[in-house]
Amino acid sequence: MANCNVVTKVTYFVAGVGIGAAVALLFAPQSGEETRKQIAEKAQEGKDYVASRGREIRKQAEDLVDQGKDLVNKQKSRLADVLESGKQAARETFAR
Repeated sequence: MANCNVVTKVTYFVAGVGIGAAVALLFAPQSGEETRKQIAEKAQEGKDYVASRGREIRKQAEDLVDQGKDLVNKQKSRLADVLESGKQAARETFAR
């Protein structure tokens, strides 16, 4: 749930940066060609940023999945140990 909140915030931030850049460029005293070039550069920067953040988020998600798998394996091992102890105790009780 926290990741969803972070992704939403990043999305709004990127959208805000894009809108702000577009408004700034539209009101800048430059020629159309210069403005188009600047828009293309900013769009590429935005694309690179989004791709970079996407890779970072994916890496974090993979790390969380690995941590979850490790935790599940540890719990399975503990459960198997407890189950084996219970079986042993039952055997000892019935052997008497």
